[in-house]
Amino acid sequence: MNAETKLRKAEIEDRNAIWAIIQQSIERRKQDGSTQWQNGYPNMGTVESDIAKGFGYVMTIDGEIAVYAALILNDEPAYSTIEGAWLSDGEFVVVHRVAVDGKFAGQGMVKKLFDHIEDFTKSHEIQSIKVDTNYDNIAMLKILESKGYSYCGEVVLADGLRKAYEKIII
Repeated sequence: MNAETKLRKAEIEDRNAIWAIIQQSIERRKQDGSTQWQNGYPNMGTVESDIAKGFGYVMTIDGEIAVYAALILNDEPAYSTIEGAWLSDGEFVVVHRVAVDGKFAGQGMVKKLFDHIEDFTKSHEIQSIKVDTNYDNIAMLKILESKGYSYCGEVVLADGLRKAYEKIII
């Protein structure tokens, strides 16, 4: 039987579960030798801020939180200066802080998450999805390519240079 996956807004009661998932992801990146998320960001304050601003989303499997992501509409100051060019200049959803619970790792959860984000984007009549990732986050780079995202160039975020991708949805 197929498990039911749902994307929903994170509630403040979810914060401990979300923070536990992010801590696992920070540790996995470290084990993988990645520099991403190794300097105290994201932290519990980041999670609480995401939830308060309505950016925090969780993907649940049969009601259990499996994946966390921040979905931000039209607002990523770092994206206004790209070394390269975005595909569009319409409204967009930014995907940040994707983290998967270890017990669901390696099961295609992030691909499922992106399916849900594409549905969310379409239902809100938003033109595209923009996302960036570290050069050394090979898993995410592979997922973005498999989901049809186009490499647009480089952006500079607080923790360094990132590869930036976009996919036109409508």
